[in-house]
Amino acid sequence: MKKSSKTLAKNAKATPPSPKVINFDEPTFAEIAKLISASRDRALLSVNTVLIDLYWKIGQIISRKIAASEWGDGVVPQLAAYIARSQPGLRGFTRPNLFRMRQFYEVYKEEPIVAALLRQLPWTHHLIIVSQSKSAEEREFYLRTAIRESWSSRQLERQIKAALFERVILSPATVSAPLRQSRPEAINVFRDTYMLEFLGLPPGHSEADLHVSLLLKLKDFLIELGQDFCFVRSEYPVQVGGRDFALDLLFFHRGLNCLVAFELKVGRFEPEYLGKLEFYLEALDRDVRKPHERPAIGVLLCASKDKEVVEYALSRTLSPALIAEYRTQLPDKNFLQSKLHEFYLQNTQNESEVEEWLRESVTPAYDAQIAGPSRNVSGAQVRSALSKAHKKAVAKKK
Repeated sequence: MKKSSKTLAKNAKATPPSPKVINFDEPTFAEIAKLISASRDRALLSVNTVLIDLYWKIGQIISRKIAASEWGDGVVPQLAAYIARSQPGLRGFTRPNLFRMRQFYEVYKEEPIVAALLRQLPWTHHLIIVSQSKSAEEREFYLRTAIRESWSSRQLERQIKAALFERVILSPATVSAPLRQSRPEAINVFRDTYMLEFLGLPPGHSEADLHVSLLLKLKDFLIELGQDFCFVRSEYPVQVGGRDFALDLLFFHRGLNCLVAFELKVGRFEPEYLGKLEFYLEALDRDVRKPHERPAIGVLLCASKDKEVVEYALSRTLSPALIAEYRTQLPDKNFLQSKLHEFYLQNTQNESEVEEWLRESVTPAYDAQIAGPSRNVSGAQVRSALSKAHKKAVAKKK
């Protein structure tokens, strides 16, 4: 049945006119969206700053009251109950959390430089760092690295379990002399060992398995590499003398302002691998690098390496390159901690000196889950010794 002309006219009037299609001002729209996003981030940061300041002040009051014998440990549960009664519905101020605030204050009260960084991380990050780090320098390392890399709490916990601190101290990146001399800042960008346990690779995996798995888990690999790494392409085509070659993985590092070439090897490092990497770096610098970019850096990522073979191979190379290992399982953190202790012993005068600073720097760390205090190393006196030891370790590789 056909609709009458009156009905059609009525519906036409009721239907709103469609908006006129125009060419919108995309740059301005994007600028406004960016302002909104930045304001939201600042608001979240502001809330976090207020919370961290609050927890610090509460921890300070509790610590001072107990230290002055005005309060016993039994007063803290009473405080938690009082807060719950006076401010019903308020969460986060239970007995365990109040003890954590006290621990938070006591751990950092003698570290003014570190204390200035505390507001830049969420409370969950602090709980992880304080509970899983054994010394002041380890806490500071994870504080600064988590801020720089913008780690989530899960990523932070993974790096602690992977013993990143111990690995960085015990095994500085093995780089060539040209890279060390021309780009000393690169030593802090690259690592001697990369943890790839997230790939789930079986024993006896092939190079193709490694390559494909890295592409499938590219986000996790970029997080492991560190901030400022940008993925360019897999199997990057390189043509020289009418022949075609393919570079395994090509990245760009914004901080170093250069291309970074990765060659993958599932076996141990062999000296001849370095020649092929140098060939790729030369091709990248001649044919790919832009005028404002610095020379490319090459990374050979191998399943294993012999340190002496690596040293001999890198001693005469003229290319900015480094040899790194990858691991498909997380290391034994306790083993690395014992090796780090040996490292301290080797770089101080004698064992009695180490035992002395251990005794003097140990302070009570109150675990909210148990009744009594546990012992936690807060190596305030180790920082200068560690710095000297780290420099010595780096110098040994030169």
